[in-house]
Amino acid sequence: MKKHNDMRDWLRGIALLLIVVAFISVSRNSRLNDPERIVNGSGAVLFLEDNITLEQLVAELDSLHVDVNVDQFLWTGKMLGWRRFPPGRYEIPRVSDADTFLSKVARGLQDPGEVTILPGITPERFAASVAADLRTDSASVRQQFEDDSVLSRETGLTGMQLFTRMLPNTYKVYWTSSPESVVRRVLSDFDEQVVNGLKLQLAASELSLEEVTTLASIVEWEARKREEKRTISGLYLNRLEKRMRLQADPTVIYALGEKRRLLFRDYQVDHPYNTYLIYGLPPSGITNPGLESIRAVLEPEDHDYLYMVATPDGSHAFSRTFREHQEKSRVWREFISEQERIKRIREREERKE
Repeated sequence: MKKHNDMRDWLRGIALLLIVVAFISVSRNSRLNDPERIVNGSGAVLFLEDNITLEQLVAELDSLHVDVNVDQFLWTGKMLGWRRFPPGRYEIPRVSDADTFLSKVARGLQDPGEVTILPGITPERFAASVAADLRTDSASVRQQFEDDSVLSRETGLTGMQLFTRMLPNTYKVYWTSSPESVVRRVLSDFDEQVVNGLKLQLAASELSLEEVTTLASIVEWEARKREEKRTISGLYLNRLEKRMRLQADPTVIYALGEKRRLLFRDYQVDHPYNTYLIYGLPPSGITNPGLESIRAVLEPEDHDYLYMVATPDGSHAFSRTFREHQEKSRVWREFISEQERIKRIREREERKE
């Protein structure tokens, strides 16, 4: 009988132990997986510039006004061994359990951000935009387009030739990416979409890849209306074929270093990019052309136009002969003169007030 009682007591002890273990396990899992331990009502994103501790992470979340059950958060981190967190950009879910969020950050599982590159910009503007997205200094980005940069030496391209390949697009990059790695990412996209994607068109063109991107960069600046790109491209190619100077205003603007209405004396500036003075294409592109402008050079409109002049609506008037061009230029000059007259009258009236 005593033996049976001992066995019954032992079984009760085991059952009680299993109940306690189950209770602890359920309680532990409940605390770990409570979906309302982190609430991000403001849509804040966590940026970590250095390695931080669990306690510092709590402070970072507090500064972002993320609602965290601090005791629960610290308990979870210590229980699971999540005590150190590396630099990176981490998106915070609207509602999350502490375990999921902590394990993500502790493992450095960053969320990529977006870097948007616009067409027709300068290296300085590119550097400022990318630096803002990466939260780095613009000088380190701008340096990638110096003639002595690692990428320039590696590719055999000048800094500006390299910049001409910064294909406009929106790219997913990690916040901790170096400026060099971002430029490499864009170059990879250029190779994919242009070098490989337009392989047949490039092979059929009489221009080299560098000449294509150079002319495309001029078209990018010149054409305010996308439907004119192939027409403008065809015009420039006609001039090149006839060994005429391009006489492209964007190259003069590039030589001057500022975008403004050009004066007669500007066309005389002695500069290797001034296509009113040099024959052929300038030494490199003058901006980063979009894929559409590159296609326009590879698939130009077939026509006999040799001249163009701006019109009041932002488009161009095209001409086959210089006499026709002179007449259309006269109309444009009269429009400009009238606009300047109206401006002067308005300024006088404002001074009177």
